[in-house]
Amino acid sequence: MQVAPGTPRFIAAMVTAQVLTQIGAFTLPALLPTYIDAWSLSGTQAGWLIGIFFAAYVPAVPVLLALTDRVPARHIYLVGTGATALAHLGFALLADGFWSGLAFRALAGIGWAGAYMPGLKAIADPLSGTAQSRAVSWHAAGVGIAGAASFALAGACAAVGGPSFAFLVGGLLAGCAFAIALLVMPGTPPPPRKAGGRLLDFRPVLANRRAMAWIAGYCVHTLEMAVLRAWAVAFLAASFAITAPPAWLPGPTVLFTLAGLVGIAVSLSGNEASEHFGRGRVVAVAMLGGAGFAAVTGFAMGSPPLVAVAAVFAWNAAIYLDSSALTAGTVQAADPALRGATMGLHSMAGYAGGFVGPLLCGVVLDAAGGEGALAWGLAFGHVALVVLAGFAVLRVIGRQAR
Repeated sequence: MQVAPGTPRFIAAMVTAQVLTQIGAFTLPALLPTYIDAWSLSGTQAGWLIGIFFAAYVPAVPVLLALTDRVPARHIYLVGTGATALAHLGFALLADGFWSGLAFRALAGIGWAGAYMPGLKAIADPLSGTAQSRAVSWHAAGVGIAGAASFALAGACAAVGGPSFAFLVGGLLAGCAFAIALLVMPGTPPPPRKAGGRLLDFRPVLANRRAMAWIAGYCVHTLEMAVLRAWAVAFLAASFAITAPPAWLPGPTVLFTLAGLVGIAVSLSGNEASEHFGRGRVVAVAMLGGAGFAAVTGFAMGSPPLVAVAAVFAWNAAIYLDSSALTAGTVQAADPALRGATMGLHSMAGYAGGFVGPLLCGVVLDAAGGEGALAWGLAFGHVALVVLAGFAVLRVIGRQAR
């Protein structure tokens, strides 16, 4: 039942598979307060459990994605979805503390390395121009919807059967993604490569200054997004413990799901705006706006609940604004013969930021006392400096490319 690549049916099937693979990725951030209490975790240990997902992803993705320039992407994708399913099932059934949890979170990172960008490459390769940009945008939207929904799904599953049940559901859904890929992805080999290229030779990619500008922006973007995804539920829960929310206000997991869904609409709008107003302008607005909200959100700890919620929603929307625009920029700037390697470096740089961000946030939180507006203000506020530095790097490299 294989479907022709590049067709709407194929894109829809692959986006569905990506959603099912991603749906369990943020179960731990959604349930982080529960695991901090159950396993007696410090902020630094909690940061490691979140960040190891990204740390394992970083060395795996350049190898797995560069292989898609040599072997059918189907092979790599099946490895990725299979490893993701095993990681979530292992966390549900076997993890009982920091070290065992760390191991299964690392396996989940390797699984996502085999699924995320290889799946995107399978969608993007048969397309070009605006059609390619929009397909990339819909892929990003699907992944974003899954990331947002994972918070509400985890909260609902934990309420029904406990936190392990939430991971069990994530593992079963990743298994469904494996089945979809088995049915629809073709086993055709990639186009012939230029002679002499090595598997992990990124020098031609590094020489592509236009692609490297978008990659620099994506590194900072992912760091910022990872910090908020990792710590937003814990931040809102801690803030609500100081200033009780009204009875009609949903809990933190549902609220952050709603923030993520709003972010998807912003992401799609951002990509369309990039087509009309220029990608550089949209990215500038997103990064500068994100830096501003990062600087103030933590200091909303303990303020009236709607103020804290509004700060999280606004920061999240600013982050999502350039989500699709940055990735589409890299895809379009890449040499088609080196698209796998280019996207591998793009993803590796991004997830390196994703590892550093949550961990550093936990370290700063511990160093500042672990609670209160000042501690959270510093923990989130350091991200503003990182984003501004990344924006400066993107602009300098972009000018060199022109």
